[in-house]
Amino acid sequence: MLRLAVTSRAETFDRLRDPLAARDIEVAHLPAEGRTIRLDAPPAETFDVGFVYPSRTQSGDALAALHNLSWVNGREAILSSRNKGGVLTTLGAADLPVPKTTMVATPVDEADLVAAMEGFDWPVVVKPNSTTRGTGVAKATDLDSLLGIVDYLDLVHDYRATGDKTFLLQEYLPDARDYRVMVVDGAYAGAVERRLSDADREDGRWKHNVHRGAEAVGVDLPDEYRRLAERTADALDIDYLGVDLLVTDDRVVVAETNARPTVDSATKYVDDFYDRLAGLIRRTARE
Repeated sequence: MLRLAVTSRAETFDRLRDPLAARDIEVAHLPAEGRTIRLDAPPAETFDVGFVYPSRTQSGDALAALHNLSWVNGREAILSSRNKGGVLTTLGAADLPVPKTTMVATPVDEADLVAAMEGFDWPVVVKPNSTTRGTGVAKATDLDSLLGIVDYLDLVHDYRATGDKTFLLQEYLPDARDYRVMVVDGAYAGAVERRLSDADREDGRWKHNVHRGAEAVGVDLPDEYRRLAERTADALDIDYLGVDLLVTDDRVVVAETNARPTVDSATKYVDDFYDRLAGLIRRTARE
């Protein structure tokens, strides 16, 4: 039986454990935070393959070297997907549809922001370039509110430890349907629609992140959207990928990608989801 290192104990760990055990893969926890890591001695536990590289890449580098692990999604896949601007640029160069976006590399002055807003309509979405789960994402309704958001980001970026000092200005697509599409080994593997309740909408919420309260409902996507997700994974050369699509009445765009996607309940994916995931894990272990 293969031993799979999973660095998180969140929902994905619990959902992977039984289906992969039935396919002769043991899911075991390899913590990358909240611990000490001895660097001058062999580790007490052994693993055959890693699932996805830790988001804390410094401890991940140490663990990967200590355990001599290959990863289903390695360090480069994680860093590439985390860079929202880089993803959108890569996809745009591959003629894939993406939202209108401008990257801002701080520091910039008000005149730069005014110029950057040319061609955008209000409101505009402001996104830190490298955060996940919707952290720091805001909606600016006019220049004053945009300047206030940017002032806050400038305070954050002032800290020397803040590595990525960029953020994105992105067109706001009102009433867009929000889909997270899973791609496993280059092929569509299921999708969910992330929905807000009527009460949340009435309260002015607009972000669809499940970690912030949205509901993920399994859906059957048309072939057009499936192929778009597959082409996205191919353009980024990432084997296991969550692709976020925003769909309006007249267009569909790739909004973001996630190389550390949360696994949902099996009923929301294709019937052979775990067979294909197990095959990808075994192939990675042989590399």
